[in-house]
Amino acid sequence: MSKKAILFDLDATLLPMDQDLFIKAYFKSLAEKLAHYGYEPKQLMNALFLGIDAMINNDGTQTNENAFWGKFKTVFGDKAIDDISLHEEYYKNDFDGLKCVCGFNSKASEVVKHLKSKGIRVILATNPVFPTIATHKRIVWAGLDKEDFELITTFENSSYCKPNSKYYLEILDKVGLSPCDCIMIGNDTRDDMSAKETGMDVFLLTDCLINTENLDVSTFPNGSFDELLRYLYEKI
Repeated sequence: MSKKAILFDLDATLLPMDQDLFIKAYFKSLAEKLAHYGYEPKQLMNALFLGIDAMINNDGTQTNENAFWGKFKTVFGDKAIDDISLHEEYYKNDFDGLKCVCGFNSKASEVVKHLKSKGIRVILATNPVFPTIATHKRIVWAGLDKEDFELITTFENSSYCKPNSKYYLEILDKVGLSPCDCIMIGNDTRDDMSAKETGMDVFLLTDCLINTENLDVSTFPNGSFDELLRYLYEKI
């Protein structure tokens, strides 16, 4: 195989889920936690959306973490920064309650471990809008471990987001690879398949397909998880 590395999306790729359902459950759970500390739910949602939008539109001049908190504090002021520990406590103690909203596919662990056994480098290219602790927990829900991945993108270590192709270039720069060395695998025709703009090969996983722009999926190699396994096994 001429490819040296496989990049995987996490949510709705290695970790099956209805992403809309997961996001609603996540916002509800976080709002319930923070309401006890003076965060009015509607204001909180506004602050979260502002922060997420700041990360999605980050131009690389700061980490996504700083972009998020910079916008979040425009709603709640310095209290937001003083209370960052409350968010950390939420992810430590409450976030696991969302596992029940997600599915499970044992083939996710199978394919990652098979690739590693063949000497293929494996990178978790999940959109870096969550902190490390929340990303590590979702990895465990998928039946995997953080040590399974050479690099895991989080809001602390990333300065771009999908679908900005610079997100993928930032990854490649960190691990010393070229686009032609890699395949990006994900379920979102916009966010994940934007890796193709860098010259990277892609595979669109259709088990939990997201296609908000109604793109022609036939323009990408695509299929179910079983077809993904066959695609990769043929390549290696």
